[in-house]
Amino acid sequence: MNGFELGPSLLFCPADRPDRFEKAAARADAVILDLEDAVSPERRPDARLALAKHPLDPEATIIRLNPAGSADFDADLEAVAATDYRLVMLAKTESAADIDRVGPGYRVVALCETARGVLAAQDIAEHSSTVALMWGAEDLVASLGGTASRNGDGRYRSLALHARSTVLLAAGASGRAAIDSVYLDIGDLSGLLEEVQDAAASGFSATACIHPGQVATIRAGYAPEPAQLAAARAVLEAAETHRGVFQLDGVMVDEPVLRHARNILRRSGSE
Repeated sequence: MNGFELGPSLLFCPADRPDRFEKAAARADAVILDLEDAVSPERRPDARLALAKHPLDPEATIIRLNPAGSADFDADLEAVAATDYRLVMLAKTESAADIDRVGPGYRVVALCETARGVLAAQDIAEHSSTVALMWGAEDLVASLGGTASRNGDGRYRSLALHARSTVLLAAGASGRAAIDSVYLDIGDLSGLLEEVQDAAASGFSATACIHPGQVATIRAGYAPEPAQLAAARAVLEAAETHRGVFQLDGVMVDEPVLRHARNILRRSGSE
């Protein structure tokens, strides 16, 4: 996926809380050290200093930058340049030109979380520095003047689902990874699991989270269930003795079904 192999659990950590860095790294598959929304503006200078003073594994760490053109963007880049981190997440990416402003030498996770960013997702995904796309529901709805991304039953409104699908399709069309948005109800692990299972089945590579207590559920949601894994292996084994379309247990098997089975094995780590 063009240089992005992290996942499935990506844990946000405020960059001004270096006391949490190691703990976050130990819990999740990768850490997103956040210089943007998780840090108040007056604390951002300290957060930038913490990046160099408390280093993590640069291969498993993403630095979330403030939006291109914002008052903090250049200072963020200067701080990151003084470290070994070269995988960054660009908040509120709205165009391929925003990726240009990050400059060469960086792999960029483009966070499409405004109306303009979602509509430009394809151009953003095609940029040579882009390795993944992520979408954000709350900032998107706020950018439209709305007040809530979910209905009363906790499910996304149709607008948010449209944005989610748009970003996923743009990422897939360009061979980039897609990262699903955070689930804000920390205590609702059953709702999180349902959403993560849908993300995995739809083609997302990872899901971001805001609390270490969500990590295990995300990992479980991306891991195929034993019956699902056994069925995938059976289909692929049967395909070795058949040419073209065939039936297995009364179900038609063609190339898309075989690709689904291969994706299940890939998610299990048993390709």
